Amino acid sequence: MGGQKTELKMIRMSEVESQEVKWLWYPFIPYGKLTIIQGDPGDGNTTLVLNIAAKLSKGESLDSDMNVQEPVNVIYQTAEDGLADTVKPRLELAGADCEKILVIDERNKSLSMADERLEEALAKTGAKVLILDPIQAYLGGGMDMNWANEARDMTKKLGALAEKYQCAILLIGHMNKASGNKAAYRGMGSIEFFAVVRSVLLVGRIEGEPNTRAVVQIKNNLAAFGHPKAFMLSEMGFHWLGDYEITADEVLGGIAPKANKLEQAKQMLRELAETTNMVQSNEIFEMADEQGISKRTLENAKKELGIRAKKINNSWYWELDTVKQR
Repeated sequence: MGGQKTELKMIRMSEVESQEVKWLWYPFIPYGKLTIIQGDPGDGNTTLVLNIAAKLSKGESLDSDMNVQEPVNVIYQTAEDGLADTVKPRLELAGADCEKILVIDERNKSLSMADERLEEALAKTGAKVLILDPIQAYLGGGMDMNWANEARDMTKKLGALAEKYQCAILLIGHMNKASGNKAAYRGMGSIEFFAVVRSVLLVGRIEGEPNTRAVVQIKNNLAAFGHPKAFMLSEMGFHWLGDYEITADEVLGGIAPKANKLEQAKQMLRELAETTNMVQSNEIFEMADEQGISKRTLENAKKELGIRAKKINNSWYWELDTVKQR
Protein backbone atom coordinates (compact mmCIF):
# COMPACT_ATOMS: atom_id res chain seq x y z
CA MET A 1 0.00 0.00 0.00
CA GLY A 2 3.07 2.24 0.34
CA GLY A 3 3.39 3.24 -3.30
CA GLN A 4 5.39 6.20 -4.52
CA LYS A 5 4.98 9.41 -2.57
CA THR A 6 3.64 12.33 -4.59
CA GLU A 7 5.85 15.38 -4.36
CA LEU A 8 4.14 18.39 -2.76
CA LYS A 9 3.90 21.39 -5.07
CA MET A 10 2.38 24.70 -3.91
CA ILE A 11 0.99 27.45 -6.11
CA ARG A 12 1.08 31.02 -4.82
CA MET A 13 -1.98 32.88 -6.13
CA SER A 14 0.05 36.06 -6.57
CA GLU A 15 1.96 34.22 -9.31
CA VAL A 16 -1.21 33.20 -11.17
CA GLU A 17 -2.05 35.53 -14.07
CA SER A 18 -5.76 36.40 -14.21
CA GLN A 19 -7.53 35.56 -17.46
CA GLU A 20 -10.99 36.30 -18.78
CA VAL A 21 -13.02 33.45 -20.21
CA LYS A 22 -13.19 33.66 -24.00
CA TRP A 23 -16.39 32.53 -25.69
CA LEU A 24 -17.21 30.83 -28.95
CA TRP A 25 -20.92 31.33 -28.22
CA TYR A 26 -21.77 33.44 -25.17
CA PRO A 27 -22.90 32.16 -22.68
CA PHE A 28 -23.29 28.63 -24.08
CA ILE A 29 -19.91 27.43 -25.40
CA PRO A 30 -16.64 28.71 -23.84
CA TYR A 31 -13.19 28.31 -25.35
CA GLY A 32 -10.72 26.36 -23.23
CA LYS A 33 -13.47 24.35 -21.49
CA LEU A 34 -15.75 21.33 -21.93
CA THR A 35 -19.39 21.68 -22.97
CA ILE A 36 -21.94 18.85 -23.04
CA ILE A 37 -24.75 18.92 -25.61
CA GLN A 38 -27.23 16.22 -24.63
CA GLY A 39 -30.59 14.95 -25.73
CA ASP A 40 -32.57 11.83 -26.52
CA PRO A 41 -31.44 9.97 -29.68
CA GLY A 42 -33.04 11.53 -32.75
CA ASP A 43 -33.85 14.81 -31.05
CA GLY A 44 -31.39 16.84 -33.09
CA ASN A 45 -28.27 17.35 -30.96
CA THR A 46 -25.99 15.97 -33.70
CA THR A 47 -27.80 18.08 -36.31
CA LEU A 48 -27.26 21.21 -34.20
CA VAL A 49 -23.55 20.47 -33.78
CA LEU A 50 -23.03 19.72 -37.48
CA ASN A 51 -24.65 23.02 -38.39
CA ILE A 52 -22.51 24.90 -35.86
CA ALA A 53 -19.42 23.21 -37.37
CA ALA A 54 -20.57 24.13 -40.90
CA LYS A 55 -20.99 27.80 -39.97
CA LEU A 56 -17.61 27.92 -38.21
CA SER A 57 -15.88 26.36 -41.23
CA LYS A 58 -16.98 29.40 -43.26
CA GLY A 59 -16.30 31.99 -40.56
CA GLU A 60 -20.01 32.58 -40.03
CA SER A 61 -22.20 32.74 -36.91
CA LEU A 62 -25.25 30.59 -36.24
CA ASP A 63 -26.54 33.00 -33.58
CA SER A 64 -25.99 36.72 -32.96
CA ASP A 65 -24.11 35.91 -29.72
CA MET A 66 -21.50 33.78 -31.52
CA ASN A 67 -18.03 35.29 -31.71
CA VAL A 68 -16.68 34.18 -35.10
CA GLN A 69 -14.07 36.35 -36.86
CA GLU A 70 -12.74 33.97 -39.52
CA PRO A 71 -13.08 30.37 -40.76
CA VAL A 72 -11.70 27.84 -38.27
CA ASN A 73 -10.71 24.19 -38.33
CA VAL A 74 -13.13 21.80 -36.61
CA ILE A 75 -12.30 18.21 -35.60
CA TYR A 76 -15.44 16.07 -35.68
CA GLN A 77 -15.28 12.49 -34.37
CA THR A 78 -18.32 10.29 -34.69
CA ALA A 79 -18.68 6.63 -33.80
CA GLU A 80 -22.29 6.34 -34.93
CA ASP A 81 -22.47 7.58 -38.52
CA GLY A 82 -20.57 6.68 -41.69
CA LEU A 83 -18.39 9.52 -43.00
CA ALA A 84 -19.16 8.99 -46.69
CA ASP A 85 -22.88 8.17 -46.61
CA THR A 86 -24.08 10.24 -43.63
CA VAL A 87 -21.67 12.84 -42.22
CA LYS A 88 -20.40 14.27 -45.54
CA PRO A 89 -23.91 14.66 -47.07
CA ARG A 90 -25.17 16.34 -43.88
CA LEU A 91 -22.23 18.75 -43.85
CA GLU A 92 -22.81 19.54 -47.54
CA LEU A 93 -26.50 20.16 -46.85
CA ALA A 94 -25.44 22.57 -44.08
CA GLY A 95 -23.16 24.39 -46.55
CA ALA A 96 -19.89 23.50 -44.79
CA ASP A 97 -16.42 24.15 -46.20
CA CYS A 98 -15.30 20.52 -45.84
CA GLU A 99 -11.63 21.56 -46.18
CA LYS A 100 -12.00 22.88 -42.63
CA ILE A 101 -13.75 19.81 -41.18
CA LEU A 102 -11.19 17.23 -40.07
CA VAL A 103 -11.46 13.68 -38.72
CA ILE A 104 -8.87 11.58 -36.86
CA ASP A 105 -8.67 8.29 -38.79
CA GLU A 106 -9.91 5.50 -36.51
CA ARG A 107 -9.79 2.65 -39.01
CA ASN A 108 -6.73 1.00 -37.46
CA LYS A 109 -7.43 1.90 -33.84
CA SER A 110 -10.51 3.34 -32.17
CA LEU A 111 -10.09 6.67 -30.42
CA SER A 112 -10.71 7.28 -26.72
CA MET A 113 -10.85 10.41 -24.58
CA ALA A 114 -7.40 9.56 -23.19
CA ASP A 115 -5.86 8.97 -26.63
CA GLU A 116 -2.65 10.94 -27.28
CA ARG A 117 -3.80 11.46 -30.88
CA LEU A 118 -6.31 14.06 -29.63
CA GLU A 119 -3.50 16.37 -28.48
CA GLU A 120 -1.46 15.64 -31.60
CA ALA A 121 -4.43 16.60 -33.78
CA LEU A 122 -5.11 19.85 -31.87
CA ALA A 123 -1.42 20.83 -32.07
CA LYS A 124 -1.16 19.98 -35.77
CA THR A 125 -4.40 21.57 -37.01
CA GLY A 126 -4.90 24.49 -34.61
CA ALA A 127 -8.56 23.45 -34.47
CA LYS A 128 -10.72 25.76 -32.34
CA VAL A 129 -13.46 23.15 -31.87
CA LEU A 130 -13.25 19.41 -31.11
CA ILE A 131 -16.45 17.35 -31.16
CA LEU A 132 -16.84 13.81 -29.76
CA ASP A 133 -20.16 12.26 -30.83
CA PRO A 134 -21.37 10.43 -28.81
CA ILE A 135 -19.17 10.75 -25.76
CA GLN A 136 -20.15 7.25 -24.61
CA ALA A 137 -18.18 5.80 -27.53
CA TYR A 138 -14.94 7.55 -26.53
CA LEU A 139 -14.56 6.33 -22.95
CA GLY A 140 -12.07 3.62 -23.86
CA GLY A 141 -12.18 -0.11 -23.21
CA GLY A 142 -13.80 -1.23 -19.97
CA MET A 143 -14.88 2.27 -18.93
CA ASP A 144 -18.39 2.90 -17.68
CA MET A 145 -20.00 6.32 -17.48
CA ASN A 146 -21.37 5.51 -14.03
CA TRP A 147 -17.91 4.98 -12.57
CA ALA A 148 -17.45 8.33 -10.93
CA ASN A 149 -13.68 8.41 -10.37
CA GLU A 150 -12.75 7.26 -13.87
CA ALA A 151 -15.26 9.63 -15.46
CA ARG A 152 -13.90 12.56 -13.45
CA ASP A 153 -10.26 11.75 -14.24
CA MET A 154 -10.92 11.36 -17.94
CA THR A 155 -12.87 14.59 -18.24
CA LYS A 156 -10.20 16.43 -16.23
CA LYS A 157 -7.55 15.32 -18.75
CA LEU A 158 -9.78 16.41 -21.61
CA GLY A 159 -10.41 19.73 -19.85
CA ALA A 160 -6.66 20.28 -19.53
CA LEU A 161 -6.33 19.77 -23.31
CA ALA A 162 -9.11 22.30 -23.96
CA GLU A 163 -7.35 24.83 -21.73
CA LYS A 164 -3.87 24.25 -23.19
CA TYR A 165 -5.04 24.77 -26.78
CA GLN A 166 -7.88 27.24 -26.01
CA CYS A 167 -10.18 24.95 -27.91
CA ALA A 168 -13.90 24.45 -27.28
CA ILE A 169 -14.50 20.72 -26.72
CA LEU A 170 -18.09 19.62 -27.32
CA LEU A 171 -19.22 16.28 -25.90
CA ILE A 172 -22.41 14.97 -27.48
CA GLY A 173 -24.37 12.76 -25.11
CA HIS A 174 -27.50 10.66 -25.10
CA MET A 175 -29.85 11.09 -22.16
CA ASN A 176 -30.41 8.21 -19.82
CA LYS A 177 -33.87 6.74 -19.48
CA ALA A 178 -34.73 8.00 -15.99
CA SER A 179 -37.91 9.88 -16.76
CA GLY A 180 -39.15 12.40 -14.23
CA ASN A 181 -35.68 13.20 -12.93
CA LYS A 182 -34.40 16.74 -12.86
CA ALA A 183 -32.73 17.88 -16.07
CA ALA A 184 -29.27 17.92 -14.50
CA TYR A 185 -29.51 14.31 -13.39
CA ARG A 186 -30.94 12.85 -16.57
CA GLY A 187 -27.52 13.22 -18.09
CA MET A 188 -25.14 10.64 -19.41
CA GLY A 189 -24.48 8.42 -16.44
CA SER A 190 -22.20 9.64 -13.68
CA ILE A 191 -23.13 12.96 -12.11
CA GLU A 192 -19.37 13.34 -11.57
CA PHE A 193 -18.96 13.41 -15.33
CA PHE A 194 -21.57 16.16 -15.48
CA ALA A 195 -19.86 18.05 -12.63
CA VAL A 196 -16.53 18.53 -14.43
CA VAL A 197 -17.93 20.33 -17.50
CA ARG A 198 -18.64 24.08 -17.35
CA SER A 199 -21.73 24.27 -19.57
CA VAL A 200 -24.49 21.78 -20.39
CA LEU A 201 -27.04 22.29 -23.17
CA LEU A 202 -30.20 20.23 -23.49
CA VAL A 203 -31.65 19.66 -26.97
CA GLY A 204 -35.17 18.31 -27.10
CA ARG A 205 -38.53 18.17 -28.81
CA ILE A 206 -41.22 20.78 -28.23
CA GLU A 207 -44.66 19.33 -27.52
CA GLY A 208 -47.12 20.36 -30.22
CA GLU A 209 -44.32 21.49 -32.60
CA PRO A 210 -43.15 18.29 -34.32
CA ASN A 211 -40.46 19.95 -36.46
CA THR A 212 -39.07 22.31 -33.81
CA ARG A 213 -36.31 21.56 -31.28
CA ALA A 214 -35.41 23.57 -28.20
CA VAL A 215 -31.88 24.31 -26.93
CA VAL A 216 -31.93 25.01 -23.18
CA GLN A 217 -28.91 25.59 -20.95
CA ILE A 218 -29.17 23.54 -17.75
CA LYS A 219 -25.72 24.22 -16.31
CA ASN A 220 -23.39 27.22 -16.51
CA ASN A 221 -20.49 27.81 -14.10
CA LEU A 222 -19.05 30.77 -15.97
CA ALA A 223 -21.85 33.27 -16.63
CA ALA A 224 -25.58 33.84 -16.24
CA PHE A 225 -27.76 31.24 -17.98
CA GLY A 226 -28.40 31.88 -21.64
CA HIS A 227 -31.86 32.49 -23.06
CA PRO A 228 -33.43 29.29 -24.51
CA LYS A 229 -33.09 28.94 -28.30
CA ALA A 230 -34.81 26.85 -30.95
CA PHE A 231 -34.31 25.50 -34.47
CA MET A 232 -36.51 23.80 -37.09
CA LEU A 233 -35.86 20.59 -39.00
CA SER A 234 -37.53 20.08 -42.38
CA GLU A 235 -36.96 18.44 -45.76
CA MET A 236 -35.12 21.63 -46.72
CA GLY A 237 -32.73 21.12 -43.81
CA PHE A 238 -31.93 23.13 -40.71
CA HIS A 239 -33.36 26.57 -39.87
CA TRP A 240 -32.22 28.56 -36.83
CA LEU A 241 -35.05 30.35 -34.97
CA GLY A 242 -33.07 32.00 -32.16
CA ASP A 243 -34.72 32.99 -28.86
CA TYR A 244 -37.62 30.78 -27.74
CA GLU A 245 -39.72 30.73 -24.60
CA ILE A 246 -39.53 27.28 -22.98
CA THR A 247 -38.05 25.65 -19.88
CA ALA A 248 -35.91 22.53 -19.45
CA ASP A 249 -38.69 20.84 -17.49
CA GLU A 250 -41.16 21.52 -20.30
CA VAL A 251 -38.74 19.92 -22.78
CA LEU A 252 -38.02 16.91 -20.54
CA GLY A 253 -41.62 16.38 -19.49
CA GLY A 254 -43.09 16.67 -22.98
CA ILE A 255 -45.18 19.62 -21.76
CA ALA A 256 -46.34 22.18 -24.31
CA PRO A 257 -44.67 25.52 -23.48
CA LYS A 258 -46.90 28.11 -21.89
CA ALA A 259 -48.16 30.69 -24.36
CA ASN A 260 -45.19 31.65 -26.47
CA LYS A 261 -43.88 34.73 -24.68
CA LEU A 262 -42.78 36.49 -27.86
CA GLU A 263 -46.28 36.19 -29.34
CA GLN A 264 -47.70 37.25 -25.99
CA ALA A 265 -45.47 40.34 -25.98
CA LYS A 266 -46.46 41.26 -29.55
CA GLN A 267 -50.15 40.87 -28.70
CA MET A 268 -49.73 43.12 -25.65
CA LEU A 269 -48.11 45.81 -27.81
CA ARG A 270 -50.82 45.50 -30.49
CA GLU A 271 -53.53 45.96 -27.87
CA LEU A 272 -51.72 49.02 -26.48
CA ALA A 273 -51.47 50.45 -30.00
CA GLU A 274 -55.27 50.32 -30.34
CA THR A 275 -55.71 52.84 -27.52
CA THR A 276 -52.61 55.04 -27.65
CA ASN A 277 -49.87 56.17 -30.03
CA MET A 278 -47.08 56.57 -27.48
CA VAL A 279 -46.25 54.97 -24.11
CA GLN A 280 -43.34 55.54 -21.75
CA SER A 281 -40.95 52.59 -22.05
CA ASN A 282 -40.80 52.05 -18.26
CA GLU A 283 -44.56 51.51 -18.17
CA ILE A 284 -44.34 48.92 -20.95
CA PHE A 285 -41.53 47.06 -19.16
CA GLU A 286 -43.62 46.99 -15.96
CA MET A 287 -46.66 45.64 -17.83
CA ALA A 288 -44.53 42.95 -19.44
CA ASP A 289 -42.96 41.98 -16.12
CA GLU A 290 -46.43 41.47 -14.62
CA GLN A 291 -47.17 39.01 -17.44
CA GLY A 292 -43.86 37.16 -16.97
CA ILE A 293 -42.38 38.54 -20.19
CA SER A 294 -38.62 39.22 -20.01
CA LYS A 295 -37.08 42.50 -21.10
CA ARG A 296 -35.17 40.70 -23.85
CA THR A 297 -38.34 39.10 -25.24
CA LEU A 298 -40.11 42.47 -25.15
CA GLU A 299 -37.22 44.08 -27.07
CA ASN A 300 -37.47 41.29 -29.67
CA ALA A 301 -41.22 41.93 -30.03
CA LYS A 302 -40.54 45.66 -30.40
CA LYS A 303 -38.06 44.95 -33.20
CA GLU A 304 -40.37 42.53 -35.03
CA LEU A 305 -43.26 45.03 -34.92
CA GLY A 306 -41.10 47.88 -36.18
CA ILE A 307 -41.62 50.04 -33.08
CA ARG A 308 -39.31 53.04 -32.68
CA ALA A 309 -38.16 54.60 -29.39
CA LYS A 310 -38.14 58.38 -28.92
CA LYS A 311 -36.64 60.49 -26.14
CA ILE A 312 -38.80 63.33 -24.76
CA ASN A 313 -37.65 65.40 -21.75
CA ASN A 314 -35.12 62.77 -20.56
CA SER A 315 -37.69 59.94 -20.77
CA TRP A 316 -37.92 57.24 -23.42
CA TYR A 317 -41.23 56.53 -25.18
CA TRP A 318 -42.26 53.83 -27.64
CA GLU A 319 -44.12 55.05 -30.74
CA LEU A 320 -46.90 52.53 -31.31
CA ASP A 321 -48.50 54.12 -34.37
CA THR A 322 -46.09 52.13 -36.56
CA VAL A 323 -47.05 48.70 -35.17
CA LYS A 324 -47.15 46.25 -38.06
CA GLN A 325 -50.01 43.79 -37.94
CA ARG A 326 -48.04 40.58 -38.41
